[in-house]
Amino acid sequence: QVQLVESGGGLVQPGGSLRLSCAASRTILSINFMGWYRQAPGKERELAASMISGGSTNYADSVKGRFTISRDNAVNTVYLQMNSLKPEDTAVYYCNAGPNLFAANFWGKGTLVTVSS
Repeated sequence: QVQLVESGGGLVQPGGSLRLSCAASRTILSINFMGWYRQAPGKERELAASMISGGSTNYADSVKGRFTISRDNAVNTVYLQMNSLKPEDTAVYYCNAGPNLFAANFWGKGTLVTVSS
């Protein structure tokens, strides 16, 4: 089992950038799947970005070209770099991890990102 703690959320202006961090309680080398979900009030949950341990990444069309998921195994942390932020990016962002997409049972508590002028 691994505990996940997100950080880095906050208020940012449209067009700005923010980097979210997901710190794991133990090595993430053995965690095959890590992803960033987001959910705004009244909206369905969306998998914004994900990464397989081998390095392959996937992005939702809504964030492709603007968001980048990465990992630093040395510090057991996964990042979500968010650039060119839009108001519609406003959401609570959750870190998610597990053996694969369908068994990713470890969740962080979320960090709120608000994009507003």
